[in-house]
Amino acid sequence: MKYYLIAGEASGDLHASRLMRALRQQDPEAEFRFFGGDLMSAVGGTCVKHYRELAYMGVIPVLLHLPAILRNMRLCRRDILAWQPHVVILVDYPGFNLKMARFLKTHTQIPVYYYIAPKIWAWKEYRIKNIRRDVDELFSILPFEVDFFEKKHHYPIHYVGNPTADEVREWRHEHRTPDVGGTVASPPAIALLCGSRKQEIRANLPAMLEATDGMEGYRRVIAGAPGIEPSFYEPFLQGHDADLVFGETYALLSRAHVALVTSGTATLETALFGVPQVVCYAMSMPWLVGLLRPLVLKIPYVSLVNLIAAREVVTELVADRFSVERIRAELQRLLDGSAREAMLRGYEDVRRALGDKVAPEEAAAIMYHHIKTKY
Repeated sequence: MKYYLIAGEASGDLHASRLMRALRQQDPEAEFRFFGGDLMSAVGGTCVKHYRELAYMGVIPVLLHLPAILRNMRLCRRDILAWQPHVVILVDYPGFNLKMARFLKTHTQIPVYYYIAPKIWAWKEYRIKNIRRDVDELFSILPFEVDFFEKKHHYPIHYVGNPTADEVREWRHEHRTPDVGGTVASPPAIALLCGSRKQEIRANLPAMLEATDGMEGYRRVIAGAPGIEPSFYEPFLQGHDADLVFGETYALLSRAHVALVTSGTATLETALFGVPQVVCYAMSMPWLVGLLRPLVLKIPYVSLVNLIAAREVVTELVADRFSVERIRAELQRLLDGSAREAMLRGYEDVRRALGDKVAPEEAAAIMYHHIKTKY
């Protein structure tokens, strides 16, 4: 079978590469062609366009690069029509991929599968009309999405497990670490996971460092983001005794006692390693964001931990709740005692909700079954 995949950023490259490996286990004759990255190329197939030429974030960068984005979209359409795959698999990246789904549904008979459902439960819920119309099979990696799509919008989906849970399980097995984090270290570490983009680091790291200044008996370790040069962090470290590591986030979490985490996948990784955390996300004009948040966001929480648990397991200090004093106070509560134990119990609820399915393997089996049935 011929599989065409579209992944528009680094995380999509990772998830798509794992899916490709799983598809090849199901279908040893699988041929791949894709918009993606180096990890997908390592699996095999033809990379038509690297995601570095696609990944523009924010309104201004998108507008500035609009001609390039439109050229890439035209290239993708022409390439799919010329190659005639048995299926097109879209991986996250909804701004680009939903437009491709519309084109394919309008101009071809090629089935469209979407791996890692767009997060329309948080914003742009109106996109459910596009998904229902243009996507043949939708694959979710978050258990609460089942109720959102199936009960609220009557659109059937496949919950296939969570790739982050898979990756943490694999890392633990390879490194033989225990199921609960907070491994004894000398001295114990406070992990600072301050985001993957420069603007997030600028906004969050100074407050994280100030909040942890003077916490004797603990070593502060910053998890450097991929693609961010070490020199970018240096001005923030002036006057603070903290270490900076790259490519060692899981190793850091495996021995951390507590963590300060900027919202995102990192909150879930921290929970799966059993490290009590405070979620910190600074924003410009925080009072305005706090005022408008109920009107813009359709969800009660911003961290995946709380969304999966359907309750507040971890404290979220976001926008108008973000301050050095609050960060320090919440972190102190988690060093030991009842608040720490309660959070660790909450993490167990998150693990149970995620389940034990291996996401790429589960998705690949379903995809191959549907494609074989069609052809």
